[in-house]
Amino acid sequence: MEHENAVMSRKKRIAVIATGGTIAGSGKIGEAGLYKAGTLSVQSILSSIPQIEELADLHLETVCSKDSNDISMEDLCAIKSAAERFEQDPSIDGIVITHGTDTLEETAFFLNLVLNVTKPVVMTGAMRPATAASADGPMNLYQAVALAADCKAAKMGVLAVLSDTIYSGRDLTKVNSIKTDAFEVGDPGPIGYMQDGRVYLIHSPYRRHTFYSRFSCPIPEKLASVEIFYVHAQSDPELLRYMLERYDGVVLAGSGSGNYSSEIEDIIESYEGPCTIIRASRLIEGAAFDSPVFDPKEKTIPAHRLSPHKARILLQMGLSSSCSKEELRRLFLEY
Repeated sequence: MEHENAVMSRKKRIAVIATGGTIAGSGKIGEAGLYKAGTLSVQSILSSIPQIEELADLHLETVCSKDSNDISMEDLCAIKSAAERFEQDPSIDGIVITHGTDTLEETAFFLNLVLNVTKPVVMTGAMRPATAASADGPMNLYQAVALAADCKAAKMGVLAVLSDTIYSGRDLTKVNSIKTDAFEVGDPGPIGYMQDGRVYLIHSPYRRHTFYSRFSCPIPEKLASVEIFYVHAQSDPELLRYMLERYDGVVLAGSGSGNYSSEIEDIIESYEGPCTIIRASRLIEGAAFDSPVFDPKEKTIPAHRLSPHKARILLQMGLSSSCSKEELRRLFLEY
């Protein structure tokens, strides 16, 4: 009993995994428009928020210092390795990952699939560089540490904190390129909210994630090649034909609920090759379902609520794990 009380009373210790991004960016003092991402250390950001020491003791580790558009699979594997090492470290209570916002939703979704972790994992970033007036990174990082130190965030999969809002790593989407409040989750709504360092959780993610996921194991050395075909008026069907012949999987970023022209439909319905085709919607809200109108021969698999870029990641992991077409169908219902 004394040992349990000592554990409860000690200050939490949070591991911070840094990857660069705008939160570590610098430019002309006071300006937010022009800057270079990933130029500052996470320690320099932390020095601007000394009150964070009241929340937790921090252990800092830098995996890379990049614009998030340059994050590679090697970087993602390194983040996974570091997070799972901290999972096994009894002195670490939670994990924070700093990341650029441009591809934060993709990394969050990927980590939500592959991390074998039960401790709180919280991602955060910034829309303004650290050198800007009213930089948003310090508060986002402060709140991410506060959430990672809260035991209620355990076993919830990868979460993200941005602009006082707690998001599921599965659902968040960047919807604005300028505002600090740049993320939304659409229909599902946020997981909760922050007020300074106080955590207010509303509900828990339902879909399979992290230690519940079939992908929370070593990542295959060779991953399937998957790309996205963006549907628009007068889309070139020959480009789709080329992609079907070149890649292991293709995700259609369809109009409406995953729709496309009759020319695109002809390419799909006549295709007999091994490439797996996923039908997703290019819209922020709504879903793509099976369609006897656009896909009468069931040549495609609906992505349901997953965006094209998240569907690409799930398909890549499924194909790399040798999932059958029926197993892939179940993946898009379970994740």
